[in-house]
Amino acid sequence: MLKGLRNWLGKAVCDWLNAQRPPRPYPLCDFQRVSYELKQADILLVEGRSRVSDIIKHVTHSPWTHAAIYIGRFYDIEGDGLRQIVRRFYDGPPDQQLLIESMLGAGTIVTPLNHYRHDHIRICRPTYLSPSDARRVIRYVIQRLGYQYDVRQLFDMARFFLPYPLIPKRWRSTLFEHHPGRHTRTVCSTLLADAFASVHYPILPFINRDAQGETRFYRRSPKLFAPRDFDYSPYFDVIKYPYLELNEIELYRRLPWDKSGKICDDEGVCYAPDSSREQRGERKVAFPDWTKKGIKEENTA
Repeated sequence: MLKGLRNWLGKAVCDWLNAQRPPRPYPLCDFQRVSYELKQADILLVEGRSRVSDIIKHVTHSPWTHAAIYIGRFYDIEGDGLRQIVRRFYDGPPDQQLLIESMLGAGTIVTPLNHYRHDHIRICRPTYLSPSDARRVIRYVIQRLGYQYDVRQLFDMARFFLPYPLIPKRWRSTLFEHHPGRHTRTVCSTLLADAFASVHYPILPFINRDAQGETRFYRRSPKLFAPRDFDYSPYFDVIKYPYLELNEIELYRRLPWDKSGKICDDEGVCYAPDSSREQRGERKVAFPDWTKKGIKEENTA
């Protein structure tokens, strides 16, 4: 009974954290172009719209809250054994573009790319990855389908980013401790960092010189990686396609800018820049108001 109550409570918390607020009225990226340009072993960064995404934004100081790896369409996957594994986690049409990701409450799963068609996304491409190593990276993540999501690591990461002296010793991060039996749990960035490490491809390595003065690359702990690191890495190309591409000189001057002079904050509240805080009805909130839908224009009269 106690186990059932714990499972019910855990599911309720995960559902609450994963609740999605509505997407922007207009996207920031061209989903069709992103879909067309994706290649196997590309990393897809996502700016999430859930409560857990907001937590990750505050912890990492980055808008990128999730990372997934593109494995192609079902018939792009080489090897009958790997396709059989994917088929156990995906029963959709074979021409769908597929991602592998680790999600809170779901674990490591296969997700159609269309799931993110309304989100702000971008591609991070491992610049110098060979085709054979790309296949090895794909094999690595496929073989880990079904791994559970490591919730403990998520909170350990949050504690790791807090000022260390202010945290009681019993609360300090256990990121570097060994936990027997937890090798089948992971989070999105750790899964991908381990996959690229399996072929010795660098993301953000620690570089130092040995006693002979020779340069040495050292692996960074995969548990320290966050989605932003693929965007920051010098070994990944950032590929992005804005919703409205500026493919002509001075085209930005012809964009449909609002002429009323209002400015908007990150919550979509728009106001005249010279209005007082009382007139704007400004409120201090830690996270976005989950009751809002779309852009709310404020009456400043």
